[in-house]
Amino acid sequence: MKRKDFLKTIGLSGAAVALPISGMAKRASLLAAGADCSLVPSETAGPFPLDLSDNTFYFRQDIREDRVGTPLHLRMRILGTENCGPMANVRVNIWHCDNLGNYSGYGTEVGLTYLRGYQIADANGEVEFLTAFPGWYPGRVCHIHFQVFVNSNYSAVSQFTFPHSEVNTLYAVNPDEYLDGPDPLIPENDGAFNDGYELQLSTLAVTMGTDDYDAFYEVTVQGEGSVGISYQEQRTALQMELGQNAPNPFTTQTSIPFTLHKPGKVQLDLWHPSGQKVKGFALGQLPSGTHQHQVDFSSLNLAPASYIYQMTLENEEGRFTTVKRMTFVQA
Repeated sequence: MKRKDFLKTIGLSGAAVALPISGMAKRASLLAAGADCSLVPSETAGPFPLDLSDNTFYFRQDIREDRVGTPLHLRMRILGTENCGPMANVRVNIWHCDNLGNYSGYGTEVGLTYLRGYQIADANGEVEFLTAFPGWYPGRVCHIHFQVFVNSNYSAVSQFTFPHSEVNTLYAVNPDEYLDGPDPLIPENDGAFNDGYELQLSTLAVTMGTDDYDAFYEVTVQGEGSVGISYQEQRTALQMELGQNAPNPFTTQTSIPFTLHKPGKVQLDLWHPSGQKVKGFALGQLPSGTHQHQVDFSSLNLAPASYIYQMTLENEEGRFTTVKRMTFVQA
């Protein structure tokens, strides 16, 4: 399978499936751990969005390309409003300006692709990106745009910012990278945040022992899983169902369950979040029914990471694809 075919239908056949939650007790434990579970305010996607959905080039963790700026290790966690549980397997797009306030794809930057990318949330609802900390431009404080694709009928679009004093400290200690100096605007005077930004505030701190920065942003979107099924999803569901691997996380081996409602030729592929296909399993022609595929990571010589697994079914009715994410940890 070529890279251009990977996740071709992500956001269609790759709709989110939430982890099992034991009702209010689970919600209470998450709230006690600091999860807010309040729906994030919607914001405009622009003025500088680009559709990343069908372009697998943007499936990457390191989105910097050639941009100058302080390295930022960004971790986001996606929760569902209905049960305060992590949203596994949703697709998360992010994009932001560079250190000088420019966006790729616009004005003098037409044709460029820097500081844009997407990831698939792991079993804890988390995605990670490596980027260059954004600058600011007139009328806007430092911010990052994001879009969470719960399924083909619903996506959450919003923005988040950082503690203002920490942002200006970062700019002050890196004057050669942030030539515009400190941000003169405060979030309260920014049109996107002047109605309150408590739910749109990320942490920001220096990475211990380095000059890099770490950020963590937790966001709640509607639903606990799929809140609507499109025609394409319905067609895929009539053909097959891909289950969550177990155990997950795992240290050596894991099993991928799947059900074929119609017989056909099956292919399973493993992809690293950086965007490289690392292993393919041609399972051949299989009958309808329940199946398991055991994956022995100890024989694959792969580093611990969260991997995406994609199943493709080809039969007389067409070609159908769906994905989920698994986590391989050090023993």
